Amino acid sequence: MIAFLSGTVAAVGPGTAVVEVSGVGMAVQCAPGTLAALRVGEQARLATSLVVREDSLTLYGFADDDERQVFELLQTASGVGPRLAQAMLAVHTPDALRTAVAGGDEKALTAVPGIGKKGAQKLLLELRDRLRGP
Repeated sequence: MIAFLSGTVAAVGPGTAVVEVSGVGMAVQCAPGTLAALRVGEQARLATSLVVREDSLTLYGFADDDERQVFELLQTASGVGPRLAQAMLAVHTPDALRTAVAGGDEKALTAVPGIGKKGAQKLLLELRDRLRGP
Protein backbone atom coordinates (compact mmCIF):
# COMPACT_ATOMS: atom_id res chain seq x y z
CA MET A 1 0.00 0.00 0.00
CA ILE A 2 1.13 3.54 -0.69
CA ALA A 3 0.28 5.35 2.57
CA PHE A 4 1.10 8.88 1.40
CA LEU A 5 2.81 10.97 -1.26
CA SER A 6 5.05 13.90 -0.51
CA GLY A 7 6.47 16.09 -3.24
CA THR A 8 5.98 19.01 -5.57
CA VAL A 9 2.57 19.51 -7.17
CA ALA A 10 3.23 19.32 -10.93
CA ALA A 11 -0.36 19.75 -12.15
CA VAL A 12 -3.90 20.11 -10.89
CA GLY A 13 -6.88 19.28 -13.09
CA PRO A 14 -10.53 18.38 -12.65
CA GLY A 15 -10.53 15.46 -10.24
CA THR A 16 -6.80 14.78 -10.49
CA ALA A 17 -3.50 16.11 -9.23
CA VAL A 18 -0.02 15.08 -10.30
CA VAL A 19 2.58 15.05 -7.53
CA GLU A 20 6.24 14.67 -8.47
CA VAL A 21 7.86 12.20 -6.09
CA SER A 22 11.59 11.63 -6.68
CA GLY A 23 11.27 12.44 -10.36
CA VAL A 24 8.12 10.36 -10.92
CA GLY A 25 4.76 12.03 -11.57
CA MET A 26 2.09 10.26 -9.54
CA ALA A 27 -1.51 10.88 -10.69
CA VAL A 28 -3.86 11.04 -7.71
CA GLN A 29 -7.68 11.19 -7.82
CA CYS A 30 -8.85 13.77 -5.27
CA ALA A 31 -12.08 15.36 -4.06
CA PRO A 32 -12.59 19.03 -5.03
CA GLY A 33 -11.81 20.27 -1.51
CA THR A 34 -8.43 18.55 -1.51
CA LEU A 35 -7.60 19.82 -4.99
CA ALA A 36 -8.50 23.39 -4.01
CA ALA A 37 -5.76 23.36 -1.36
CA LEU A 38 -3.04 22.31 -3.83
CA ARG A 39 -0.89 24.82 -5.73
CA VAL A 40 1.31 23.96 -8.71
CA GLY A 41 4.98 24.27 -7.79
CA GLU A 42 4.39 23.99 -4.03
CA GLN A 43 5.11 21.06 -1.74
CA ALA A 44 2.21 18.82 -0.74
CA ARG A 45 1.63 15.74 1.36
CA LEU A 46 -1.41 13.61 0.55
CA ALA A 47 -2.62 10.55 2.42
CA THR A 48 -3.39 7.92 -0.23
CA SER A 49 -5.31 4.74 -0.87
CA LEU A 50 -4.41 2.47 -3.78
CA VAL A 51 -7.42 0.74 -5.34
CA VAL A 52 -6.48 -2.32 -7.38
CA ARG A 53 -8.92 -3.49 -10.04
CA GLU A 54 -8.61 -6.10 -12.75
CA ASP A 55 -7.84 -3.46 -15.37
CA SER A 56 -6.40 -0.56 -13.36
CA LEU A 57 -4.42 0.72 -10.39
CA THR A 58 -5.94 3.97 -9.12
CA LEU A 59 -4.42 6.14 -6.43
CA TYR A 60 -6.86 8.27 -4.40
CA GLY A 61 -5.54 11.23 -2.42
CA PHE A 62 -6.81 12.87 0.76
CA ALA A 63 -6.02 15.91 2.87
CA ASP A 64 -5.34 13.73 5.94
CA ASP A 65 -5.29 10.19 7.32
CA ASP A 66 -8.79 10.50 8.79
CA GLU A 67 -10.30 11.12 5.34
CA ARG A 68 -8.42 8.12 3.96
CA GLN A 69 -9.61 5.86 6.78
CA VAL A 70 -13.24 6.92 6.29
CA PHE A 71 -12.86 6.43 2.50
CA GLU A 72 -11.66 2.86 3.06
CA LEU A 73 -14.33 2.15 5.67
CA LEU A 74 -17.14 3.43 3.41
CA GLN A 75 -16.11 0.90 0.78
CA THR A 76 -16.82 -1.97 3.17
CA ALA A 77 -20.55 -1.26 2.71
CA SER A 78 -22.13 -3.19 -0.14
CA GLY A 79 -22.61 -1.12 -3.27
CA VAL A 80 -20.04 1.50 -2.28
CA GLY A 81 -17.01 1.67 -4.52
CA PRO A 82 -14.17 4.17 -4.53
CA ARG A 83 -16.01 6.73 -6.67
CA LEU A 84 -19.09 6.80 -4.45
CA ALA A 85 -16.93 6.90 -1.31
CA GLN A 86 -15.02 9.84 -2.77
CA ALA A 87 -18.30 11.57 -3.71
CA MET A 88 -19.48 11.15 -0.11
CA LEU A 89 -16.30 12.80 1.14
CA ALA A 90 -16.66 15.57 -1.45
CA VAL A 91 -20.07 16.46 0.02
CA HIS A 92 -19.41 15.76 3.73
CA THR A 93 -16.39 15.88 6.02
CA PRO A 94 -15.50 12.68 7.86
CA ASP A 95 -16.99 14.09 11.08
CA ALA A 96 -20.20 15.11 9.28
CA LEU A 97 -20.52 11.55 7.91
CA ARG A 98 -20.00 10.10 11.39
CA THR A 99 -22.65 12.44 12.80
CA ALA A 100 -25.09 11.60 9.97
CA VAL A 101 -24.66 7.85 10.45
CA ALA A 102 -24.82 8.05 14.26
CA GLY A 103 -27.99 10.16 14.06
CA GLY A 104 -29.61 8.14 11.27
CA ASP A 105 -29.69 11.26 9.06
CA GLU A 106 -31.00 9.84 5.80
CA LYS A 107 -31.32 13.32 4.27
CA ALA A 108 -27.59 14.01 4.67
CA LEU A 109 -26.72 10.86 2.73
CA THR A 110 -29.22 11.53 -0.06
CA ALA A 111 -27.45 14.88 -0.61
CA VAL A 112 -24.64 12.84 -2.19
CA PRO A 113 -25.10 12.32 -5.94
CA GLY A 114 -25.78 8.63 -6.59
CA ILE A 115 -27.45 7.87 -3.25
CA GLY A 116 -31.22 7.63 -3.16
CA LYS A 117 -33.57 7.11 -0.23
CA LYS A 118 -33.31 3.30 -0.18
CA GLY A 119 -29.54 3.43 -0.64
CA ALA A 120 -29.23 5.87 2.26
CA GLN A 121 -31.33 3.62 4.51
CA LYS A 122 -29.17 0.63 3.59
CA LEU A 123 -25.95 2.56 4.22
CA LEU A 124 -27.19 3.77 7.60
CA LEU A 125 -27.84 0.17 8.64
CA GLU A 126 -24.52 -1.16 7.36
CA LEU A 127 -22.33 1.66 8.65
CA ARG A 128 -24.02 2.22 12.02
CA ASP A 129 -21.61 -0.04 13.91
CA ARG A 130 -18.54 0.65 11.78
CA LEU A 131 -18.55 4.44 11.51
CA ARG A 132 -18.68 5.77 15.05
CA GLY A 133 -19.89 9.28 15.83
CA PRO A 134 -17.46 12.05 16.90
